[in-house]
Amino acid sequence: MTFNLPSVLLLVLLLSISNLLAQDSIPRKSIHAVRISTPPKIDGVLDEEVWNNATVASGFVERMPTNGRAIPDSLHTEVKILYDDKGIYFGAVMNDPSPELILKELTERDGIGNDDFFFILLNGYNDRQQSLQFIITAAGVQYDAKMTNGKEDSSWNAVWYSAVDINEHGWVAEIFIPYSEVRFPEGDIQVWGLNMEREFRRARTRYSWNHVDNTKGAFSIYDGEIHGIKDIKTPTRLAFQPYVSTYINSYDKTTDVTTNAGMDIKYGINDGFTLDMILIPDFGQTKFDNTILNLSAFEVQYAEQRPFFTEGTELFSIGNLFYSRRVGDFPTGYPSLKTNEVISDFPAKVSLLNAMKVSGRTKNGLGIGVFNAVTESANARILDTLTGIYRKEQVEPYANYNVLVFDKRFGQNNSVSFVNTNVLREGSGRDANVSGLYANITNKENTWYYQGNIEGSWTQSDKSKFGLEASAGTSKISGQHRYQASIFLRTKDYDIDDLGYTGRTNYINYYGYYGYRYLKPRGILNTMFLNFNLNYNRRLEPSLYNNFNFNFNSSFTTKSFYSFGGGFESSIFETNDIYEPRTFGRHVKVPAFYSGWLWFATDYRKKFTLSEVYVDWLVYDQKNRDRLTMAVEPRYRFSDKWKLFYRSELTMHRREPGYVSRNESEIYFGERNRNTFENRLESQYIFNNRMALSFAFRHYYAEVDYNRYFNLETNGELTENSSYSAQHDATYNSWNVDLRFSWWFAPGSQLSILYRNAIESYDLVSGMNFSDNFTHLFDQSQLNSVSIRINYFLDYNRMRGWLKKPTIEKSDDSMVYFSKGKNKGRNGQFLN
Repeated sequence: MTFNLPSVLLLVLLLSISNLLAQDSIPRKSIHAVRISTPPKIDGVLDEEVWNNATVASGFVERMPTNGRAIPDSLHTEVKILYDDKGIYFGAVMNDPSPELILKELTERDGIGNDDFFFILLNGYNDRQQSLQFIITAAGVQYDAKMTNGKEDSSWNAVWYSAVDINEHGWVAEIFIPYSEVRFPEGDIQVWGLNMEREFRRARTRYSWNHVDNTKGAFSIYDGEIHGIKDIKTPTRLAFQPYVSTYINSYDKTTDVTTNAGMDIKYGINDGFTLDMILIPDFGQTKFDNTILNLSAFEVQYAEQRPFFTEGTELFSIGNLFYSRRVGDFPTGYPSLKTNEVISDFPAKVSLLNAMKVSGRTKNGLGIGVFNAVTESANARILDTLTGIYRKEQVEPYANYNVLVFDKRFGQNNSVSFVNTNVLREGSGRDANVSGLYANITNKENTWYYQGNIEGSWTQSDKSKFGLEASAGTSKISGQHRYQASIFLRTKDYDIDDLGYTGRTNYINYYGYYGYRYLKPRGILNTMFLNFNLNYNRRLEPSLYNNFNFNFNSSFTTKSFYSFGGGFESSIFETNDIYEPRTFGRHVKVPAFYSGWLWFATDYRKKFTLSEVYVDWLVYDQKNRDRLTMAVEPRYRFSDKWKLFYRSELTMHRREPGYVSRNESEIYFGERNRNTFENRLESQYIFNNRMALSFAFRHYYAEVDYNRYFNLETNGELTENSSYSAQHDATYNSWNVDLRFSWWFAPGSQLSILYRNAIESYDLVSGMNFSDNFTHLFDQSQLNSVSIRINYFLDYNRMRGWLKKPTIEKSDDSMVYFSKGKNKGRNGQFLN
């Protein structure tokens, strides 16, 4: 079978664009915002005269679980909207027949627990594609995010002001959003997209102001409009966030004390674009990685933990070409050792000198993103054991990392994007360049979706290498019955590892999907999802059948909010694993398998809940070869302030063959029993919506016991090798404890104190009992670290106001509410 993939991509694109000649008309409500000259106090009580003159948004409609049903009178909801020269105000009055039962669990910022909440979706460009979320819970906790075509980026943080008040009729949310946090085009008259939602947690129902049709399309396209905003100006968007941090680290009887200082800068270039810069970065308080014993043919891809690389990255995530952990990660080189030389010191990380990103979107829907970072060179220290002389050898040169993104959005759910990543290393270091073109099209009725992409990778070191990735697909995205078909390929030389994560290469995949779902509750069920998946894979070069896989999944939620499901998977035929031999052109035969799994979870509204109980058993068509995974994750909420989370997971492999080593002529495999046991314990005590104490513990244990060894034959078969004597048994432990106190003491400003304990051990033994294993683990050197970090948010507009004499109003509890336009809310949030 042959095909011309670029032609397929072009055909998909042309068919999609032909469907865009007209756009489906979605009914849109509208509300007129009223201009005010005297701002209200943000205290959760709408008792100022200005609120009496505001127009009212009402008529909320249930979005889920029963889509389209009018909100009951007992939950009547009204929202009033005001604006002035500084920003926009929302006052939401939400009735509740039993105010004493309103759910208001405290969480850290950007967390929603067992809470009622009020939700604002605001789109300054009114294009139904790029919106901002502002959520306030009944406990007064803020959550904000960017939403692009229904995809949420909760790493974005804004500085806005809010307060809540629970009264005899229900609860009230009062919100002030400065214009500095909203993106909108220049113009005398503004028309913004708007939707608002209310979560009634006791019944787990959600109501939206503008009706959202759950049967098709993305949530963000179903917004209404705000009219009446005029003669406002985009403020100067300039903010500084200086920091000071101190670390006391103790390891192997050595204690070091370090102090760092630096600054983050955020500048609004114009109404749509923002510059972020980090000067003298400090990432010492990031979370620990969930390290594992990796026996696979691929590196482990860990989540990014550094705030600069996680915030406002929605443009840079297009195409998955940017894996930010590459910037300032482990060195890419390794020293050449002479006879009698050993490495005495090897850098664990490459230092990041500086980084910046510019991102935003024009009023015509063109998103532009530019990222650039510079890392310094790194050297290994090498000892000659005979002479005692040390020398240095470079393992990473100076390097420049760059990402460029153009993302044109049009219609309601459509985009064409171009992404380029580039890495330049000093001297003879490896350089790399990757470019990708992506099309994502939805038809005018929001019922069918089409996608296609093509990427090329170039690397240059001793020799140049070019690789290709391409895909095309279509899917039905509406109604009870949904379908998808796609094709995807990567050539053997495709390599984006300099600034991305490659994973598998040299294959082509054909994929088919059928799904069935309930669109409204039926019988005892609120929701039901069923899906059937087929995957057929072949190696491209040299051509070889890889595998054919069938998968079935199911998920159910009852009207009592218990969830359960399960599935089945089978490879159907024998598989040719083309990656485990770790040698081009070779493969190993894997017997057919079948697996089944079951899971359930209890009602999250209860104090005690099981977030997951999971069992998965995979059995191969080979005697006594299988894999069993069991997991349990209970949670307990002692109060609205204190909660406890625990997860335990056990995985056992029996008679698992795997690569162990090779020489010039042979590839060696070993048959092993492998067990992993992971325990996690987390607890949070939330003092109020600005102050929290959190605890996180993880212990990961893995044991590998080899029984016998094999030679891999060229036909993929394994023949036993009784003379192979190398030692590959292993026991690995990773132990981490984090205890963190966090206090948001001013808008966008935070004090954090962190205690950390970390231990790691790796030994070429197996069979230790659990008690001996712990004894051995705690004989290892431990890292004990205490750190304090303070960062303070400085807004240019506030700094300019400090030069003026402020007019101050005080409440009965002497809390400052207003000072030249600065709001602070009682029982609310005044933090970033």
